[in-house]
Amino acid sequence: MSNGSVLFCFLLLSLTHFVYSAVVSRDLTIVNADLAPDGVSRSTVVADGQFPAPLISANTGDTLQINVIDNLTDASMHRATSIHWHGLFQKTTTEMDGPAFVSQCPIIPGNSFLYNFSVPDQSGTYWYHSHYSSQYCDGLRGPLVLYDPNDPHADLYDVDDESTIIVLGDWYRSPSPSLFPNQGDVDPVPDTTTINGLGRNANGDGTDPLSVVTVTQGTRYRFRLVSVSCFPTFTFSIDGHNLTVIEADGIETDPVTVDQLNIFPGQRYSFVLTADQAVDNYWIRANPSAGTTGFTNGTNSAILRYDGAPDADPTSIQNTEGTVLNEADVHPLINPGAPGDPVIGGVDFAQNLVITIDLTTGQHPVNGVVYQSASVPVLLQILSGTSSAADLLPTGSVYNLPGNSSIELSFPGGFPHPLHLHGHAFDVVRVAGSTDYNYVNPIRRDVVSIGAASDNVTIRFTTDNPGPWILHCHIDWHLEAGLAVVFAEDADNVAPQNPVNADWQALCPDYNSSNPDVGLTV
Repeated sequence: MSNGSVLFCFLLLSLTHFVYSAVVSRDLTIVNADLAPDGVSRSTVVADGQFPAPLISANTGDTLQINVIDNLTDASMHRATSIHWHGLFQKTTTEMDGPAFVSQCPIIPGNSFLYNFSVPDQSGTYWYHSHYSSQYCDGLRGPLVLYDPNDPHADLYDVDDESTIIVLGDWYRSPSPSLFPNQGDVDPVPDTTTINGLGRNANGDGTDPLSVVTVTQGTRYRFRLVSVSCFPTFTFSIDGHNLTVIEADGIETDPVTVDQLNIFPGQRYSFVLTADQAVDNYWIRANPSAGTTGFTNGTNSAILRYDGAPDADPTSIQNTEGTVLNEADVHPLINPGAPGDPVIGGVDFAQNLVITIDLTTGQHPVNGVVYQSASVPVLLQILSGTSSAADLLPTGSVYNLPGNSSIELSFPGGFPHPLHLHGHAFDVVRVAGSTDYNYVNPIRRDVVSIGAASDNVTIRFTTDNPGPWILHCHIDWHLEAGLAVVFAEDADNVAPQNPVNADWQALCPDYNSSNPDVGLTV
């Protein structure tokens, strides 16, 4: 091939990238607003005045520039803030990951911070939320979708847009600091389940509005199910319809058809639903593991409404004997297989992380240590020249991981804590409820339940993303009670691969001089 032909091909590839990549820019203003998702008004912490927070969407390969503006004033709740883009790897942009005191200091009222990052190789269903204390339980949580113009499952559905996003949440009628004033208190119990921001409280009269999802008979829909829960796991189903799962936590999967699924806090699924039933109304059900269970008067419910159906509550009957999704049956569509050798411990680095509960204090130590945020973000400590876990704060909660290595983490069970790892998706080579190990095509995701006392859930991933990445329980009350560690991954290469800007560097001096949350739990 001539030099001219090579140059032409290069220019063509560059032009193709230019055409299909975009910069998605928007302001996201964090405010206190009086909202009543379940019929009772309370002050909240929300983005752009709404719950759930507005959808942020982009395409694979795009750059997101989200300017977060802190206009919070209500001193009964946290007024500083920090946003995490849940499930996005943030490769070479660790400083944009968002967890307070891990990758940044919080943004203070009156200030803003531009989260600027690209998503070169990710698509699927994600979400974003405050990662500052228990703030997201006060409302700061919403969906984020990365669409793939070359979706390998595109022939399975007809519609995939904002109308097919289903956001499951738990709602508390009191501000989170008043519910959980001290780390280690008993887990607060939610008052109401919300679906797309609306729900009926069990003590109501059954007339509060519910969310309605509209479909047209004969059409196939890709629904994106997002759990923005602070506490409960939901058992999700739609009367009269099965669910063909095609994605778990941003990873496209081989299709598997079930009648219901359990979704833990922080998890996401895409499923295809064919509107093949009679024109009518059907209950969408999300039964919580904590709070009031059941569906009396439309509690824990929303409505699937066919075009042409009356504006009325459904009379459909729940299928209580259907197939429940088993994680062991979910396999990645693309590049299945776990790193390392197909034997227990067959990796470059293995670690047992034992999670316990102190029955006296209610705290949740990991390997005997209760996580308490350092006053200096771990990323800043590393950028300042400290790389050894023994010298990094918080003491005992930071672990070094070697770069370019296969990693295996094992979690002896005892309670179904949903553990989320930042910076990575991982292969779950042993799922909860099973004693088998699958190294060939295990489910790949970024939040996993560690199961019951008889379980030993085991995950694997490769350290190809230098940075400090927090692993924590996504029951937010448990994170507050110390259930977290930070992995300092390939620490010596963090600085050259993660350059920070002046605005990021100003976050800590601003917060330290004007912390608005003195006296509140952080």
